[in-house]
Amino acid sequence: MAPIEKKRKTGPTNDSFARSKNPTNKETRPSKRPRPDEEDRKPSTAPTRLSKVREEEAAFPRGGASLLTPLEHKQIQIEATQDVLFEQQGAKSSRMEIDGEDGEDGPSAGKKQKSRGKGKNKKDAQAVEPEEDVVKIEGLSYKRIVPGSLVLGQVSQINDHDIALSLPNNLTGYIPITSISDKITKRVEEIAAAEELDDDTKDTPEDVELENMFSIGQYLRAYVVSTSDEPTASTTMTKAKRRIELSIRPQQSNNSVSVQNIIPNNMLMASVISVEDHGLIMDIGVEDSSIRGFMSSKEIGNGVDFSTIQEGAVFLCMVTGLSSNGKIVKLSADTQKIANPKKLSYLTEAPTIDAFMPGTAVEILVVDVTPRGVIGKVMGMVDVTVDLLHSGGGLPGKDLEKRYKLGSKIKGRIICTFPTSDPPKLGFSLLDHVMTLSSQQAIKSGDKTNPLSILPLSSIIEEVTVRKVESGLGLFVDVGVKGVPGFVHISRVKDGKIETISETSGAYKVGSVHRGRVVGYNSIDGTYLLSFEASILEQPFLQIEDLKIGQVVKGKVEKIVVNARGVGGILVNLAAGISGLVPEIHMADVKLLHPEKKFKENMTVTARVLSTDPSKRQIRLTLKKSLLNSEAAPFLNYEDISIGMQSPGTIINLVPSGAVVQFYGTVRAFLPVAEMSEAYIQDPSQHFQVGQVVNVHVLKVDAAEEKLVVSCKDPSSFGLAQQTALKNLKVGEIVSAVVNEKSNDDISLEIAGGLRATLPLAHLTDGSSSKNASAFKKIRVGQTLTDLAVLEKLESKHLVLLTNKPSLVKSSRERTLLRSMEDVKVNKVAQGFVRNITPAGVFVQFGGGLTGLLPKSKLTSEAMTLPEFGMKKFQAVEVKIVSADYEQGKFAVSMSDVGNENQVSQKLANVSIDHDETIVNPVDDSISSATDFTIGRLTKARITSVKDTQINVQLADNIQGRIDVSQVFDSWDEIKDRKRPLQKFSPRQVLNVRVMGMHDARNHRFLPITHRISKTVVFELSAKPSDQVEMAQDPLTLDKVKTGSSWIAFVNNVTDTCVWVNLSPNVRGRINTVELSDDVSLLKDVEASFPVGSAIRVRVTGVDARNNRLDLSARSSKSSEALTLQTLSEGTVLPGKITKTSERQIMVELGDGLAGPIHLPDLADDFSLADTSKYSKNDIVRVCVVSVDLPNKRLRLSMRPSRVIDSSLEVKDAELSQLSQVKPGDIVRGFVKSVAKMGIFVNLGGNLTAFVRVSDLSDSYIKDWQSEFEVDQLVKGKITQVDPSLSHIQISLKPSAMDSNYVAPITFGDLKVGQIVTGKIRKVEEFGVFIVIDNSMNVSGLCHQSEMADKRVHDVKKLYEEGDVVKAKILKLDVEKKRVSLGLKARYFDDGAADSDAESDDDDVEGGEGALLNDSDDEMGDESSDGEEGGIDLDDVESMEDLDEEQSGSDVDMEDADESSGVAALDAGGFDWNAKILDHVDEASEADSDADDAGEKSKKKKKRRKAEIKIDRTGDLDANGPQSVSDFERLLLGQPDSSELWIQYMAFQMQLSELSKAREVAERAIKTINIREETEKMNVWIALINLETAYGSDESVDDVFKRACQYNDPQEIHERLASIYIQSGKLSKADELFQIIIKKFSQSPTVWYNYAHFLNTSLEAPDRARALLPRATQSLPPHTHLNLTLKFAALEFHSKSGSPERGRTMFEGLLSTFPKRLDIWNQLLDLEMQQGDKDIIRGVFERVVKTKGLKPRGAKAWFKRWSEWEVVNGDKKSREKVEAKAKEWVRAAELRKGGGDEE
Repeated sequence: MAPIEKKRKTGPTNDSFARSKNPTNKETRPSKRPRPDEEDRKPSTAPTRLSKVREEEAAFPRGGASLLTPLEHKQIQIEATQDVLFEQQGAKSSRMEIDGEDGEDGPSAGKKQKSRGKGKNKKDAQAVEPEEDVVKIEGLSYKRIVPGSLVLGQVSQINDHDIALSLPNNLTGYIPITSISDKITKRVEEIAAAEELDDDTKDTPEDVELENMFSIGQYLRAYVVSTSDEPTASTTMTKAKRRIELSIRPQQSNNSVSVQNIIPNNMLMASVISVEDHGLIMDIGVEDSSIRGFMSSKEIGNGVDFSTIQEGAVFLCMVTGLSSNGKIVKLSADTQKIANPKKLSYLTEAPTIDAFMPGTAVEILVVDVTPRGVIGKVMGMVDVTVDLLHSGGGLPGKDLEKRYKLGSKIKGRIICTFPTSDPPKLGFSLLDHVMTLSSQQAIKSGDKTNPLSILPLSSIIEEVTVRKVESGLGLFVDVGVKGVPGFVHISRVKDGKIETISETSGAYKVGSVHRGRVVGYNSIDGTYLLSFEASILEQPFLQIEDLKIGQVVKGKVEKIVVNARGVGGILVNLAAGISGLVPEIHMADVKLLHPEKKFKENMTVTARVLSTDPSKRQIRLTLKKSLLNSEAAPFLNYEDISIGMQSPGTIINLVPSGAVVQFYGTVRAFLPVAEMSEAYIQDPSQHFQVGQVVNVHVLKVDAAEEKLVVSCKDPSSFGLAQQTALKNLKVGEIVSAVVNEKSNDDISLEIAGGLRATLPLAHLTDGSSSKNASAFKKIRVGQTLTDLAVLEKLESKHLVLLTNKPSLVKSSRERTLLRSMEDVKVNKVAQGFVRNITPAGVFVQFGGGLTGLLPKSKLTSEAMTLPEFGMKKFQAVEVKIVSADYEQGKFAVSMSDVGNENQVSQKLANVSIDHDETIVNPVDDSISSATDFTIGRLTKARITSVKDTQINVQLADNIQGRIDVSQVFDSWDEIKDRKRPLQKFSPRQVLNVRVMGMHDARNHRFLPITHRISKTVVFELSAKPSDQVEMAQDPLTLDKVKTGSSWIAFVNNVTDTCVWVNLSPNVRGRINTVELSDDVSLLKDVEASFPVGSAIRVRVTGVDARNNRLDLSARSSKSSEALTLQTLSEGTVLPGKITKTSERQIMVELGDGLAGPIHLPDLADDFSLADTSKYSKNDIVRVCVVSVDLPNKRLRLSMRPSRVIDSSLEVKDAELSQLSQVKPGDIVRGFVKSVAKMGIFVNLGGNLTAFVRVSDLSDSYIKDWQSEFEVDQLVKGKITQVDPSLSHIQISLKPSAMDSNYVAPITFGDLKVGQIVTGKIRKVEEFGVFIVIDNSMNVSGLCHQSEMADKRVHDVKKLYEEGDVVKAKILKLDVEKKRVSLGLKARYFDDGAADSDAESDDDDVEGGEGALLNDSDDEMGDESSDGEEGGIDLDDVESMEDLDEEQSGSDVDMEDADESSGVAALDAGGFDWNAKILDHVDEASEADSDADDAGEKSKKKKKRRKAEIKIDRTGDLDANGPQSVSDFERLLLGQPDSSELWIQYMAFQMQLSELSKAREVAERAIKTINIREETEKMNVWIALINLETAYGSDESVDDVFKRACQYNDPQEIHERLASIYIQSGKLSKADELFQIIIKKFSQSPTVWYNYAHFLNTSLEAPDRARALLPRATQSLPPHTHLNLTLKFAALEFHSKSGSPERGRTMFEGLLSTFPKRLDIWNQLLDLEMQQGDKDIIRGVFERVVKTKGLKPRGAKAWFKRWSEWEVVNGDKKSREKVEAKAKEWVRAAELRKGGGDEE
């Protein structure tokens, strides 16, 4: 603190304000600024001449004495007379007098006055001579602000070690942390001392946090300590940066204050010495240390929290009074009091001129008004100047001369002093925000807001209008922000030097419009600072704050940083004065040995911002391509990171336990060693290195602690489903797999169950390496490979090893592949492959990792002479097992015994064929070589395969090509099948194509042909008709795509959030799921509605060519407008996607970055139906915007049917959003928001929350009331109090408050002796049980052990448990002690429960007479349970009596059953072909007779039975049906045309397993039945087809089917066969047959509907069914379209896989065409009634009533149906509503009729 004290004591004071009698040139000219090293030796200024006089005598002594000499009085008089003269001098003269940035002084001005005075007499010259002392209007500038100046400023920035203060006239000063107050300086010195000692004790002082002491916008008075020019660190800046150092220590900022100047309304700077309970004790910096300031806690102001004020904080305060002894100065910092514009507290008296200090409000007398400002006097003597900025002249339409009149008095605030001015002068401000000590506010949409929020720094303004021109100073401009002007300094008008600017001429005259950029904002001036310079406008960044972390930027290499280790980094210049550092590890993805060779100075590079630190002016960049090209969302802060997110990061440190990964900004994560790889890693440094980029996903995040744990493992790998799939997978199993990735030596695949698999390159074929390489090149990512064999399961790596070797696949199919030692059998021949070759032999591997040794001695003689035995690794071999050691798991094999001596020689003979560049069998005969394929060449191609998104073709046998689906069609009308556009193409088809380039499979784009063709080339082709013309069209690129244009797009990929589509092979865009269609029903299953390859008409909503991003929409232009909070309006119904669900709300996304919650009260019109579990993530729903809160950026949405579907629907729980909607007495429902100690809070909807006191929760006593309520519980209550002033609502949940018929709970006074009650046992003791009486105010009584049963009860606890429900009798009431005695003996009750027959005879029974109700353990089926449990369940007694009655009548029932039972009609599945079914029936009837008599009686019965068999039953043939072949033949003689009889005959033969005879019967029937009986014949044909379908072959079915079509109606036969297929479960055949039917009988609506019904119900393929309707309407005549559409719509309601919402959409389309068709309305109503949604049903009823042109007869029937429905489903209110609507309709109809008669 010593240096600061030194400056303070020797610095200038306000003594410099004193006037000098004869100012010399030297005194009037500002002194040269001393160097920093000279400042300590020579203080800024010496004491003035009058300083001693000032110390001795006051400036304004009471009694009239004056310090001024007569000469000085004379000078003042002359100055007053010259005021008018100055005004008449003209604009030119006034401009010369005003000291601008050039700092011109009086002498130069005096010379010009002298020259103009030439020719005048001496007298005139003497009169004009005093103009040297004329007051000039001077704005504060860097040249005029000198050490010792006092200036008012506003805090603009708070840093760690200093505070930036905005000063008048666009100056900025800095207050070091040691120049704030003595308290803070002391704390800083203590911290520095503790750091030097490196003391880790607990008493280490806390850091000084300036942010907690000061606030942005706070006003302070500062003392100028020094001004200096300091060089900047940037090499691009040539000028030195000017710095103004300030101090706000009260000793300096109040340096001219003496005790006599401490008067009310004067402004002082005061620092907090101590914080007391009632206020603050302040230091005001006066020499008398006994004088202290005090500020009450009420005088601090609303913006400051008293509890957060720290010692050392400094405030600008106003003196409000002094204590009686003058030792305590009362202060106030409340701007509402001290700077109230309605009653401004200004200084009315001043003992000395030192009382006028910046910040103090005074009243001045206007003595002159010029276009450049206002000149005035305060208290008649001290000069005051108001420059153009602070007089309000910069605002448009402000004319100073009209606004301020000479001689008028105006109030304002002093903002600065000019110590070097003589006579003394003050700077003054008339701006409103300075007068009120507040921040300048801009006006936008009628609201006041921060100017920088409207126009942030670096903003470019397209139209800036010049409002005022001040030559030599600059331009005052209008930036389009009301209340805040702009200023362009003359140095920033244009690049280079500008000669002059004029109001009336030139490029910058008044009214001219220019393009400008905001380069600064001065809060105390309230002015934007702009630049018109082209270089500034073109500059991408003006400040570090303009750079966003994660942004991709371009720059030039400025310097290569070299350190001791070599190149340590690169400095990249991004813009003028802005450079960033690329650390060594971020120069490239790999470590560069010679970075200086790759990077040269002035070389342009693309980088990405890693982090910025504006306070330190530091920027870190990266040049890593992996980070530059990453599309993953960057990790910028911990709050936005969630578990599962993925992003690349850079390893910055490796430790044995893992690695530290750096992301963007300050975000870092820990990567544990266990999460680095699927494989085991012991030392991370062996596998990873510092600077390596790794792709990770988040495992754990703690935003509060800023901790992040990540993993390199595949996040989708290995859940429970994958573990089960891997366990069930067997070695040797044949599987199919999808190719995910190709590397140099293997292929990564995914098999069923989500298992990862790998297919090594050597396992593709049994051939040579060249053959494997050829097969490898043909495999594409996304391709499905079939017939792969599982070779090995690597469970520790969660990996499956597959093989495609034909030899191994064949052995797997034949189950001969060795999988374990159990499969190893001696002399068994097995197929394997060479694992390794050693000098001693060859190791052969089989399935499951099983390996056997092939010794050298067991090889063929030819192979033993060859190098490595003539074998290669992974070569397929067939061997024979010769020995096995099962204990050690080893076995040996041999090749010499297999008989394949030629195997090795054949393998050696396989020589790979070199590629021949000549064309083999070109499709186009004009092609002779590969070089003929040039860009734009028209040729021919043959289709080899058709995929969803492309057509693979051959240009020749050795030249491949592809046609992207986007290069096939020219217009939307050409696409017939929108879901499968390429379906019309087939293999071997030849197409005319044009060569576009080469396909780059890695980047999914095509490239120009710039190098020699190789055998791996795939040409990108176009088959568009427009491309087949002679002139080749340029390929589509992203820069040609314009916003708003329409295109045909083809789906490439479907994700959870969006659909990726292709406009061309290399132009790819994304469609947000919500933007896919206006039909919300299509969005429920996006993959089914928009499969890969399907065509969509899209419109471009956004193009970002720089980031290669294209946003599209498939919705109509109106509905797909960009949604923002500003464009949303209340009541709008929109589709949205659910992004998150919880128990109390669901989050719905409406568009990019626009989402809102739907709380429980907004889910349904009936709160009991509000359930968030009905919805899941990514569901598409319709929502309504309830309210938009723009300031807080909040959105309230609703899914209530009354808002989304129809506003006339019934609302059970009204939508509440305002306090005015509720009143005392209303019955409302709501959801419990929280449970507190004093009660519960209930959410009624919107922001309305009601409070329920504990006493209002229930009429009865609740012991633990908090456990009865939980958050989100639905409750019902009555509003008891509404307080609008406090926005409080109080409700009661008591039933007595809501229900007028409420029955109060039983109290002790309601009980009577002898009363029978029910209750629940709450406690069981040895002496008895305590019972709580039901429906009582917690009244309980005791049943003693002696009153439980007539017999003695030994153990009460065995008889009863807590919670048992019992019936008891009141035996005694003790009124004084409030005690109730109860009895449970059975004889106390009159219901006969204690029946003597049910009593147990066991004397040891412990109970048996109590009445136990609803005992779940009591089973009356067990006789012993009565005695054991000690009670009888009365309900079970009645059921037992019923059971006895049933058993007693069983004999009679069986006899009746005997008579009624008989042989059913012939059944193909259950007929007894032995023809003795009747005998079994007789035996069954006799077996039920009385069996008491045996012996002879039974013999007689047998004889009687034998006699009955001989009875002739031919007469009963009609009654019992035919039972034999002869019976059928006899009946057929009488009924030869009965198809029913013939079919029964066929079924009879089937029961006898006589399939051929059943066929013969059918053929006889076809020939026998009369030709006129077409129906009978068809029935037999159908039966025959059914028989063949069940028991025949496909050929026999086809033969019978074709014959049946010849003799019957073909359509009927086709439909019957389809029905048979469906019933028999042959759905695929039924599907094929239906496709034939709709082609053959396309003119029949029935076949289309039947097929759709089959697809919906049987196949559950609704998308295919929906696709039939447009096809059907194209084939069928128009008059059938309506009925068919209605059937398809009804199908959406009936089918399980259908969508009722889609069905409603179809009905809406029909009703828009036929609004008066009541039959359609009735069909829709029937379907909605089946759905059962009452709100929707009422909506349909009401819509019809509102239909114009409804006939009275139809209206009557409609109202009748509505009324009948309400009787069943509604209530009284709804029925009255229908009746009222009917009357209203009749009145309206009569009025219309009356009007028609008058006309």
